[in-house]
Amino acid sequence: MSRGVAGGRSSRLWWIVLPVAALLLWGVTHGQKGATDASSTPSGSASGHGGGSGAGGASPSPSGTGGSWYTGSYDPSQFAAQVRQRAKEAGVDPQLVMAILYNEDYKPHDPAFERAWLKIKPTAALGIANMHEATYDQVKQGHSFADRPWTSLPDDPDLAIEAEAWCLHDLATDLPAQRTGSLTEDQLLALGYNTGPGNMLAFAHGVTVGPQAQQYLDTLNSNWAKAGKAIAI
Repeated sequence: MSRGVAGGRSSRLWWIVLPVAALLLWGVTHGQKGATDASSTPSGSASGHGGGSGAGGASPSPSGTGGSWYTGSYDPSQFAAQVRQRAKEAGVDPQLVMAILYNEDYKPHDPAFERAWLKIKPTAALGIANMHEATYDQVKQGHSFADRPWTSLPDDPDLAIEAEAWCLHDLATDLPAQRTGSLTEDQLLALGYNTGPGNMLAFAHGVTVGPQAQQYLDTLNSNWAKAGKAIAI
């Protein structure tokens, strides 16, 4: 969640030219895993935090339970079951949860890469939903994952999805009943996820969406049909 609830979104091009140091750190970490990666448990074949299973497969394996969920590539649709379950628990639109995962899929989500990048940028966002530490620590209060640290996010996509869903739930409680402008509730929540609750409220009251926020919204709109198809699988 590269955004104002705890930061600002970087462009996709920026991630193409990541600092060499981050890539070197990732390479060292990745190389150290060696044969372990070759025997990693594929996504959907192991049970992850909090269940999150349902039609479509079981939760991926978090760190320390027998393998990484990441097997060299990632598509948000592989976590459709977790998205449906966590969205239902939080009372939010599963299509919105999935569309945001597509929006946030602009950088590598290899857990080893994220941990290497965190050493260079301690304020980085973690997990497949790109959530910052302050946001995660606020969202987790009162939920079953309250004892899970933010640094668990890279290794546990189900946890990342759960935190995203509850973040959207919390944002929804802040939306005013009376709104102006043409933005839908889902669009406002996505902008809240990207730019922060204060900006979301401003947009709800008719403030014009700025260029960066508009780019995020355009990307969401372009991912919307694909997200709907993914959760229908």
